[in-house]
Amino acid sequence: MNKLETFGTIAAQAARGEISFPTSVNAVLRLQQALNDPDCHLEEAIRLVLGEPQLAARTVALANTSAFNPGGHPITNVRAAVTRVGYRNLQMLVTSLIVRQFGSRIADPNLRAKCEQLWEHTVQVAALASVFARRVTFVNPDTALFAGIVHEVGGFYLLSRADGFPGLLDEDPEKWAELCEDVVTREVARKLALPEPVADVVFQLRGGWLQMPPASLLDTLLMANMYATVPSPLGTAPAPLPEHSESVLDYLVDEATLQVIIEEAAVISESMEQATLV
Repeated sequence: MNKLETFGTIAAQAARGEISFPTSVNAVLRLQQALNDPDCHLEEAIRLVLGEPQLAARTVALANTSAFNPGGHPITNVRAAVTRVGYRNLQMLVTSLIVRQFGSRIADPNLRAKCEQLWEHTVQVAALASVFARRVTFVNPDTALFAGIVHEVGGFYLLSRADGFPGLLDEDPEKWAELCEDVVTREVARKLALPEPVADVVFQLRGGWLQMPPASLLDTLLMANMYATVPSPLGTAPAPLPEHSESVLDYLVDEATLQVIIEEAAVISESMEQATLV
Protein backbone atom coordinates (compact mmCIF):
# COMPACT_ATOMS: atom_id res chain seq x y z
CA MET A 1 0.00 0.00 0.00
CA ASN A 2 1.51 3.36 -1.01
CA LYS A 3 1.49 6.46 1.20
CA LEU A 4 -1.53 8.03 -0.48
CA GLU A 5 -3.56 4.86 -0.08
CA THR A 6 -2.47 4.54 3.53
CA PHE A 7 -3.44 8.12 4.37
CA GLY A 8 -6.74 7.53 2.58
CA THR A 9 -7.37 4.40 4.64
CA ILE A 10 -6.58 6.12 7.95
CA ALA A 11 -8.70 9.16 7.05
CA ALA A 12 -11.60 6.98 5.91
CA GLN A 13 -11.45 4.97 9.14
CA ALA A 14 -11.49 8.19 11.15
CA ALA A 15 -14.42 9.57 9.16
CA ARG A 16 -16.34 6.39 9.99
CA GLY A 17 -15.45 6.75 13.66
CA GLU A 18 -13.02 3.82 13.59
CA ILE A 19 -10.35 5.37 15.82
CA SER A 20 -8.13 2.76 17.46
CA PHE A 21 -6.85 3.85 20.88
CA PRO A 22 -4.31 2.00 23.02
CA THR A 23 -5.90 0.09 25.89
CA SER A 24 -4.32 2.54 28.32
CA VAL A 25 -6.04 5.44 26.58
CA ASN A 26 -9.45 3.77 26.79
CA ALA A 27 -8.99 3.32 30.55
CA VAL A 28 -8.09 6.97 31.08
CA LEU A 29 -10.97 8.07 28.82
CA ARG A 30 -13.38 6.41 31.26
CA LEU A 31 -11.73 8.36 34.06
CA GLN A 32 -12.04 11.59 32.06
CA GLN A 33 -15.75 11.04 31.50
CA ALA A 34 -16.29 10.56 35.22
CA LEU A 35 -14.34 13.70 36.14
CA ASN A 36 -16.34 15.70 33.59
CA ASP A 37 -19.51 14.84 35.49
CA PRO A 38 -20.46 17.94 37.54
CA ASP A 39 -21.78 15.59 40.24
CA CYS A 40 -18.40 13.90 40.68
CA HIS A 41 -17.48 14.53 44.33
CA LEU A 42 -14.02 14.81 45.84
CA GLU A 43 -14.06 11.30 47.31
CA GLU A 44 -14.98 9.82 43.94
CA ALA A 45 -12.27 11.85 42.20
CA ILE A 46 -9.67 10.59 44.68
CA ARG A 47 -10.83 6.99 44.19
CA LEU A 48 -10.62 7.35 40.41
CA VAL A 49 -7.13 8.87 40.52
CA LEU A 50 -5.91 6.11 42.82
CA GLY A 51 -7.21 3.60 40.28
CA GLU A 52 -4.79 4.93 37.64
CA PRO A 53 -1.26 4.67 39.13
CA GLN A 54 0.45 6.86 36.54
CA LEU A 55 -2.11 9.62 37.01
CA ALA A 56 -1.79 9.32 40.80
CA ALA A 57 1.99 9.77 40.52
CA ARG A 58 1.63 12.74 38.19
CA THR A 59 -0.96 14.42 40.43
CA VAL A 60 1.31 14.18 43.47
CA ALA A 61 4.28 15.34 41.39
CA LEU A 62 2.34 18.36 40.10
CA ALA A 63 1.19 19.25 43.61
CA ASN A 64 4.85 19.29 44.72
CA THR A 65 6.05 21.67 41.99
CA SER A 66 6.83 25.28 42.81
CA ALA A 67 3.72 26.45 40.96
CA PHE A 68 1.42 24.68 43.45
CA ASN A 69 3.65 24.30 46.48
CA PRO A 70 5.74 27.47 46.84
CA GLY A 71 6.36 26.70 50.51
CA GLY A 72 8.01 23.42 49.62
CA HIS A 73 6.14 21.34 52.22
CA PRO A 74 6.09 17.80 50.78
CA ILE A 75 2.73 16.43 49.63
CA THR A 76 2.82 12.68 49.89
CA ASN A 77 -0.72 11.46 49.18
CA VAL A 78 -3.35 11.74 46.47
CA ARG A 79 -6.01 13.29 48.71
CA ALA A 80 -3.83 16.29 49.55
CA ALA A 81 -2.60 16.50 45.94
CA VAL A 82 -6.10 16.57 44.42
CA THR A 83 -7.15 19.23 46.91
CA ARG A 84 -4.06 21.30 46.09
CA VAL A 85 -4.19 21.19 42.28
CA GLY A 86 -7.98 21.41 41.94
CA TYR A 87 -10.37 19.83 39.44
CA ARG A 88 -9.36 22.00 36.46
CA ASN A 89 -5.72 21.03 36.69
CA LEU A 90 -6.64 17.42 37.40
CA GLN A 91 -8.67 17.35 34.18
CA MET A 92 -5.70 18.89 32.34
CA LEU A 93 -3.47 16.13 33.72
CA VAL A 94 -5.94 13.46 32.63
CA THR A 95 -6.01 14.93 29.12
CA SER A 96 -2.23 15.20 28.93
CA LEU A 97 -1.98 11.58 30.07
CA ILE A 98 -4.31 10.56 27.23
CA VAL A 99 -2.27 12.54 24.70
CA ARG A 100 1.00 11.03 25.92
CA GLN A 101 -0.42 7.50 25.85
CA PHE A 102 -0.76 7.71 22.07
CA GLY A 103 3.00 7.21 21.91
CA SER A 104 3.02 4.27 24.32
CA ARG A 105 2.85 1.66 21.57
CA ILE A 106 5.40 3.24 19.19
CA ALA A 107 8.41 0.94 18.71
CA ASP A 108 10.27 2.77 15.93
CA PRO A 109 12.98 4.95 17.57
CA ASN A 110 12.65 7.73 14.97
CA LEU A 111 8.90 7.95 15.52
CA ARG A 112 9.39 7.90 19.30
CA ALA A 113 11.81 10.81 18.93
CA LYS A 114 9.20 12.69 16.91
CA CYS A 115 6.62 11.91 19.59
CA GLU A 116 8.93 13.30 22.29
CA GLN A 117 9.54 16.46 20.26
CA LEU A 118 5.81 16.86 19.63
CA TRP A 119 5.20 16.61 23.37
CA GLU A 120 7.88 19.24 24.11
CA HIS A 121 6.24 21.48 21.52
CA THR A 122 2.81 20.84 23.04
CA VAL A 123 3.91 21.68 26.58
CA GLN A 124 5.63 24.87 25.43
CA VAL A 125 2.61 26.02 23.41
CA ALA A 126 0.26 25.27 26.31
CA ALA A 127 2.40 27.26 28.76
CA LEU A 128 2.77 30.23 26.39
CA ALA A 129 -0.96 30.18 25.62
CA SER A 130 -1.75 30.39 29.32
CA VAL A 131 0.47 33.46 29.81
CA PHE A 132 -0.63 35.20 26.59
CA ALA A 133 -4.22 34.64 27.71
CA ARG A 134 -3.57 36.30 31.04
CA ARG A 135 -1.49 39.22 29.75
CA VAL A 136 -2.61 39.94 26.17
CA THR A 137 -5.87 38.39 24.96
CA PHE A 138 -7.63 38.13 28.36
CA VAL A 139 -9.35 34.85 27.58
CA ASN A 140 -9.55 32.21 30.30
CA PRO A 141 -5.94 31.07 30.99
CA ASP A 142 -7.04 27.59 32.07
CA THR A 143 -8.94 27.14 28.81
CA ALA A 144 -5.90 28.38 26.86
CA LEU A 145 -3.65 25.91 28.69
CA PHE A 146 -6.06 23.06 27.94
CA ALA A 147 -6.33 24.06 24.26
CA GLY A 148 -2.54 24.04 24.04
CA ILE A 149 -2.38 20.52 25.49
CA VAL A 150 -4.82 19.12 22.91
CA HIS A 151 -3.96 21.19 19.83
CA GLU A 152 -1.83 18.39 18.31
CA VAL A 153 -4.03 15.39 19.15
CA GLY A 154 -4.34 14.49 15.48
CA GLY A 155 -0.57 14.51 15.10
CA PHE A 156 -0.09 12.22 18.10
CA TYR A 157 -2.64 9.79 16.69
CA LEU A 158 -0.95 9.77 13.27
CA LEU A 159 2.40 9.06 14.92
CA SER A 160 0.84 6.13 16.76
CA ARG A 161 -0.47 4.73 13.46
CA ALA A 162 2.72 5.42 11.50
CA ASP A 163 4.57 2.76 13.47
CA GLY A 164 2.72 0.19 11.39
CA PHE A 165 3.49 1.90 8.09
CA PRO A 166 7.25 2.54 7.67
CA GLY A 167 8.03 5.82 5.91
CA LEU A 168 4.48 7.14 6.25
CA LEU A 169 5.57 10.46 7.78
CA ASP A 170 8.75 10.93 5.75
CA GLU A 171 9.03 13.91 3.41
CA ASP A 172 5.53 14.73 2.21
CA PRO A 173 5.59 17.41 -0.53
CA GLU A 174 1.94 16.78 -1.41
CA LYS A 175 0.87 17.51 2.19
CA TRP A 176 -1.26 14.37 2.39
CA ALA A 177 -0.37 14.02 6.07
CA GLU A 178 -1.89 17.42 6.84
CA LEU A 179 -5.12 16.56 5.02
CA CYS A 180 -5.31 13.23 6.81
CA GLU A 181 -4.55 14.85 10.16
CA ASP A 182 -7.43 17.30 9.71
CA VAL A 183 -9.90 14.42 9.37
CA VAL A 184 -8.30 12.44 12.18
CA THR A 185 -8.23 15.44 14.53
CA ARG A 186 -11.98 15.91 14.29
CA GLU A 187 -12.73 12.32 15.20
CA VAL A 188 -10.14 12.15 17.99
CA ALA A 189 -11.55 15.40 19.40
CA ARG A 190 -15.02 13.86 19.36
CA LYS A 191 -13.79 10.71 21.11
CA LEU A 192 -12.04 12.84 23.74
CA ALA A 193 -15.22 14.87 24.21
CA LEU A 194 -13.34 18.15 23.81
CA PRO A 195 -15.49 21.18 24.67
CA GLU A 196 -16.86 22.72 21.47
CA PRO A 197 -15.05 26.09 21.81
CA VAL A 198 -11.71 24.30 22.26
CA ALA A 199 -12.36 21.81 19.48
CA ASP A 200 -13.33 24.61 17.07
CA VAL A 201 -10.05 26.44 17.74
CA VAL A 202 -8.02 23.27 17.23
CA PHE A 203 -9.74 22.75 13.86
CA GLN A 204 -9.09 26.36 12.79
CA LEU A 205 -5.48 26.55 13.91
CA ARG A 206 -3.66 25.35 10.79
CA GLY A 207 -5.20 27.96 8.47
CA GLY A 208 -5.88 30.59 11.13
CA TRP A 209 -4.85 34.23 10.93
CA LEU A 210 -3.82 36.36 13.87
CA GLN A 211 -6.30 39.20 14.35
CA MET A 212 -5.27 42.61 15.63
CA PRO A 213 -5.72 43.28 18.41
CA PRO A 214 -5.59 39.59 19.39
CA ALA A 215 -8.53 38.83 21.65
CA SER A 216 -9.74 35.27 21.00
CA LEU A 217 -8.70 31.79 22.02
CA LEU A 218 -7.57 31.19 18.43
CA ASP A 219 -5.37 34.32 18.55
CA THR A 220 -3.93 33.08 21.85
CA LEU A 221 -3.00 29.69 20.43
CA LEU A 222 -1.60 31.21 17.24
CA MET A 223 0.71 33.48 19.24
CA ALA A 224 1.79 30.61 21.45
CA ASN A 225 2.71 28.57 18.37
CA MET A 226 4.55 31.52 16.85
CA TYR A 227 6.76 32.02 19.91
CA ALA A 228 7.34 28.33 20.70
CA THR A 229 11.03 27.55 20.22
CA VAL A 230 10.39 23.80 19.84
CA PRO A 231 8.63 23.25 16.49
CA SER A 232 6.21 20.49 15.69
CA PRO A 233 8.17 17.65 14.04
CA LEU A 234 5.21 17.16 11.70
CA GLY A 235 5.53 20.63 10.22
CA THR A 236 1.94 21.49 11.08
CA ALA A 237 2.50 24.48 13.37
CA PRO A 238 2.26 28.08 12.14
CA ALA A 239 5.59 29.57 11.11
CA PRO A 240 7.45 31.46 13.88
CA LEU A 241 7.25 35.23 13.93
CA PRO A 242 10.28 37.26 12.86
CA GLU A 243 12.38 39.09 15.43
CA HIS A 244 10.16 40.90 17.91
CA SER A 245 11.32 44.31 16.69
CA GLU A 246 9.72 43.50 13.33
CA SER A 247 6.53 42.01 14.73
CA VAL A 248 3.07 43.55 14.62
CA LEU A 249 2.84 42.63 18.29
CA ASP A 250 5.18 45.56 19.02
CA TYR A 251 2.02 47.63 19.21
CA LEU A 252 0.73 45.51 22.08
CA VAL A 253 3.74 43.99 23.84
CA ASP A 254 7.06 45.72 24.38
CA GLU A 255 10.33 43.80 24.53
CA ALA A 256 10.44 43.73 28.33
CA THR A 257 6.88 42.40 28.61
CA LEU A 258 7.54 39.76 25.99
CA GLN A 259 10.56 38.58 27.96
CA VAL A 260 8.42 38.33 31.10
CA ILE A 261 5.83 36.30 29.17
CA ILE A 262 8.49 33.91 27.92
CA GLU A 263 10.00 33.53 31.41
CA GLU A 264 6.60 32.92 33.04
CA ALA A 265 5.76 30.35 30.38
CA ALA A 266 9.10 28.61 31.00
CA VAL A 267 8.19 28.19 34.68
CA ILE A 268 4.79 26.71 33.78
CA SER A 269 6.37 24.45 31.18
CA GLU A 270 8.94 23.21 33.69
CA SER A 271 6.18 22.47 36.20
CA MET A 272 4.30 20.44 33.61
CA GLU A 273 7.42 18.54 32.61
CA GLN A 274 8.26 17.81 36.25
CA ALA A 275 4.82 16.25 36.59
CA THR A 276 5.23 14.08 33.50
CA LEU A 277 6.30 10.51 34.20
CA VAL A 278 6.60 8.55 30.99
